Amino acid sequence: MALKLFISAGEASGEFYGSQLIEALLRTLAGRGEAAEFFGMGGERMAAAGLERIVRAEDVAVMGFSEVVSHLPRIYREFRKLRQSIRERRPDVAVLIDLPDFHFRLLEEFHELGIPVIYFVSPQLWAWKKGRIEQVRKHVKRMVVIFPFEESYYRERGVEAEFVGHPLAELPLPTITREEFARENGLEPGREWIGLLPGSRITEIEKNLPEMLKAARLLGEGYEFLLPLAHTLDAARRERVRSLIAGASAVRVVEDARAALHHARASIVASGTATVEAALMGKPFVVVYRISPVSYAIARLVVDVPHVAMANLIAGKRVVPELIQHEFTAENVAREVGKLLPDGPDRESMMEELSGIRRALTSPVRTDEEHLGAIERLARIVLEVATAS
Repeated sequence: MALKLFISAGEASGEFYGSQLIEALLRTLAGRGEAAEFFGMGGERMAAAGLERIVRAEDVAVMGFSEVVSHLPRIYREFRKLRQSIRERRPDVAVLIDLPDFHFRLLEEFHELGIPVIYFVSPQLWAWKKGRIEQVRKHVKRMVVIFPFEESYYRERGVEAEFVGHPLAELPLPTITREEFARENGLEPGREWIGLLPGSRITEIEKNLPEMLKAARLLGEGYEFLLPLAHTLDAARRERVRSLIAGASAVRVVEDARAALHHARASIVASGTATVEAALMGKPFVVVYRISPVSYAIARLVVDVPHVAMANLIAGKRVVPELIQHEFTAENVAREVGKLLPDGPDRESMMEELSGIRRALTSPVRTDEEHLGAIERLARIVLEVATAS
């Protein structure tokens, strides 16, 4: 009998990990002569990998306290569809990837049905909503984490946790040459490029991109600005982005964010998974972020971390500049990016620190024989829990 696996991811990064997980599970099961069916929530990449999508990831991709409130009817409708599928199909194991505000509402459902839960990409309980640790302790069978400091955090609080490394740290640097990338995207290879990464959700893009565009104008006409778009953005949202950049002649939409970060002289990156991607590419960048005033006011009351950027949290110090909310102005961005463009101590120091972050995120070797990557380790844990339940 085929295993039934529920897998759910909502954001572009989580959806990428979900597709990799499905592919890794299929490879392992094929080697055993076994099969599995996958259902849950995901984007187009997860669907292409083999997920039966009960809910489309793009239909719940919002962020922030006030932003979520305005979309509650639609989100709750999708949530009920997902919950009904769980009751009817009773999977052997559930894998929840990131998106805690949505996924934590499913934990009680899985608990009542006796379905073990594996959580991948830890909710940032060490930063805020620390009271949720009791829910994790009670309802999560295994917490699989991608940042080294998270393993001890959970274990000290009675949660079975394992650091498997960060999946992005295992990816080789893009092999596409500068000339090929320029040709594919209509760029001028002789000009310097600056990356603009305003986020993967349309709500983030609408809040972050306009100020980035103002900063681009201040930085001058000698640069081309690369704007990668997330795979989870549908045609209507992509058109909305294009309307935002209308008139910005030096901004070029590209599809490959990693290649853009790799070839850009420096980048302006919205806080989130993209900052980890930027750190792993090793090129200097500045972190920015802006949410609604209500969301920011609430966040200031509940978030308790010394840094916002994950690169700085991993390093334990301020490696990359952070310009958040009222500090996120075009003038500030242009000033900070301007420091990183020429060769010199600022640029060289940051690049050296970023190489250390890459080493810290590399999958640990547990034994002399075992050299599994993060997703392969996750797949092994999923099958171990699924077959034991």
